[in-house]
Amino acid sequence: MGFADQRFNVNLSILFTELPLLERPAAAAAAGFTAVELWWPWVDAPVPERSELDALKHAIEDAGVRLTGLNFYAGRLPGPDRGALSVPGEESDRFRANIDVAADFAASLRCTALNALYGNRVEGVDPAEQDALALENLVLAARAADRIGAVLLIEALNRPESPLYPLVSAPAAVAVVDRVNEATGLGNARFLMDLYHLSMNGEDLPSVIDRFASRTGHVQIADNPGRGAPGTGSLPLEDLLDQLNKAGYDGWVGLEYKPGDRPSAEAFDWLPR
Repeated sequence: MGFADQRFNVNLSILFTELPLLERPAAAAAAGFTAVELWWPWVDAPVPERSELDALKHAIEDAGVRLTGLNFYAGRLPGPDRGALSVPGEESDRFRANIDVAADFAASLRCTALNALYGNRVEGVDPAEQDALALENLVLAARAADRIGAVLLIEALNRPESPLYPLVSAPAAVAVVDRVNEATGLGNARFLMDLYHLSMNGEDLPSVIDRFASRTGHVQIADNPGRGAPGTGSLPLEDLLDQLNKAGYDGWVGLEYKPGDRPSAEAFDWLPR
């Protein structure tokens, strides 16, 4: 067991960001990866020009890598936002406008995992109102994901870095997964287990894996502290991934860490070849 037994994909929204977007898929392929994932690449455009969508699609195809995960529109990310779907007004409208665009783009590349970040609490807005709006939007997203044969991912972030984000524990995110599945009857909402975020929240990671591995649709990793590559912090990531594997998780593991003060291509020396 260990890192050599995992299927890793690289997140092109946090690694290889020293390169223009359209050059990143080829850089990931040159580093030995066969699969990539992305946050929504157009921060200010939930509905980009067709030419921009086509250019990214061709860059991924020409690199010979597979797109295995894509975020729906999530506002300014990286930046102050943590999603749009629970934010009343213009941001919710932008999320809804993006749903079919993101799903169709994912389908064009046979991507079967779509991540919907919940969004921050808004001062002066009743949290119950935000939660009701979130459920409406997540139901729409789940139906769009189902239309293309994809799962809808719901992610817990961490309170120190995202103090206004309400889903800052595994149970909180899984509770939303349950509400969405109950509302749609589709059963395609799944937990995105990011071991870095959960560790930042002080959660017992072996216990989280025991409880929620069967509910997990995707896993992401970074070491802690620092959100760097495995081995730069103190998380026993090999052991945790082994535990996930033994619990039945056989999906992709997304590398969502910062390369540090070196080019991204040099940030994979921990990875068995």
